[in-house]
Amino acid sequence: MAPRAQTGSGRLSRGLLLLWALLGTGVCHAGADAEGFSQDARTSPPVAVFNWTAQLVEETYINVTQKCWEFFVDLMRNVTASELCEWKVISRPYSLLQACLEGWADHLRYGYPNALAEQYIFQSHHRYFHNCTLEHQVYFDPPEDVLLAMIIAPICLIPFLVTLVIWRSKDGKAQP
Repeated sequence: MAPRAQTGSGRLSRGLLLLWALLGTGVCHAGADAEGFSQDARTSPPVAVFNWTAQLVEETYINVTQKCWEFFVDLMRNVTASELCEWKVISRPYSLLQACLEGWADHLRYGYPNALAEQYIFQSHHRYFHNCTLEHQVYFDPPEDVLLAMIIAPICLIPFLVTLVIWRSKDGKAQP
């Protein structure tokens, strides 16, 4: 029988956990009773501790996000080609996809935004919204030299106008 392991957190040692796994799967057969786990031996039966490892969380998130994507694709089947660029029509499926990806990431403490969620968002844009164009003209800032001229011209014009007003008011004659 393996010696009893003492740990501060109450978790079983790796050797005892391995022995328990082998006993549970039937690989290791012991002809004796499980008296080593009785209260007389002052040990407790092994307890399976479910530890969410990063790999398990990632695998779970991958599986769940695939379901989110399939749900989104199913919702988008109801949208006609002419409605693909209308936000009123696609906002619900798109928002549900984003909420599903973000909600499960939060639930699993996976972190959001993440590469997998971004991949699904980009995939949705590439598959459904790549032909959408803006209906309104997009305005851009002018080049820097034009912008500088538009800023400096009024500033230089103000002293000239002030000088002109002062020069005209020195006349002294009242204007009717």
